[in-house]
Amino acid sequence: MVKAVRIEAVGGPEVMDLVDVEPGAPGAGMVTIENHAIGLNFIDTYHRSGLYPLALPSGLGLEGAGVVTAVGQGVDFAVGDRVAYCSAGIGSYAESLNLPAQRLVGIPEGVSYEVAAAVMLKGQTVEYLLQRTYALAPGQTCLFHAAAGGVGLLFGQWASALGATVIGTVGSEEKAELARNHGFAHVINYRQEDVAARVREITDGVGVPVVYDGVGRDTFSASLASLQPRGLLVSFGNASGAPEPLDLQRLASGGSLYITRPTLVTYTATSEELRQSASAVFEHLLAGSLRVEINQHYTLADIRQAHRDLEARATTGSSVILP
Repeated sequence: MVKAVRIEAVGGPEVMDLVDVEPGAPGAGMVTIENHAIGLNFIDTYHRSGLYPLALPSGLGLEGAGVVTAVGQGVDFAVGDRVAYCSAGIGSYAESLNLPAQRLVGIPEGVSYEVAAAVMLKGQTVEYLLQRTYALAPGQTCLFHAAAGGVGLLFGQWASALGATVIGTVGSEEKAELARNHGFAHVINYRQEDVAARVREITDGVGVPVVYDGVGRDTFSASLASLQPRGLLVSFGNASGAPEPLDLQRLASGGSLYITRPTLVTYTATSEELRQSASAVFEHLLAGSLRVEINQHYTLADIRQAHRDLEARATTGSSVILP
């Protein structure tokens, strides 16, 4: 038996319970992973709250890193291999679990379990956002909301390494300083400034060609207003709730604007895409052009508090759960 978080109903953090489960032996194409570190991500709160529905009862969590302890038939991994995952299925909030081998990646030497668990989902999100959803080019300027979050700090570093100028939004001076230290050339405190007006000021009235918005309802209008004609709004998350329904005429009046709602699952749909994306993240880590800020540690027993902190925007950078 192992400890794992389960929910019987959707709701607030109180619906999560730490219980004993029996993972069983891995079937064909599966491996058993003993988690050494588990990633904490905002999407986990969407699953818990019911915003992204799950079949209940269910585990929670998408991301983790650990060691293979058992293998089923037809897999390429061996017992003792160090592996990480972020799109292999629900249930990473556990001491041990079975997952499909095709959705795992090996952890290279020089990358710790904690860093792997903190960077897989956020790093691969950054990879597909700035390399494939909109291929950000040197000399371009973009806007990224929640600059001091786990995805934001990685995005700022990666985008600035590409030669782009990154504008970020934050809610405090402390977070602004953190963003500046991670590649953001301009930081806007949305509690004190009009975001779209400030973007126009920074860009000499032109606006930006792309906005990356993982916040949702609270930032959606400012995101559209910050775009230049034929600009693209990449709406990749709903941290403040889902945006209101959009009148398509608003895209026309804004200058023939575009909008997309991408997901990591779509951009890593095949094993080849998954491993290419992860390889790009690990290459940047090992080259030193990305550093992961793990600013909060929790245990599985602390999981309710972890979600409270996340939803209160009381965290910065990345958080990990230690089994």
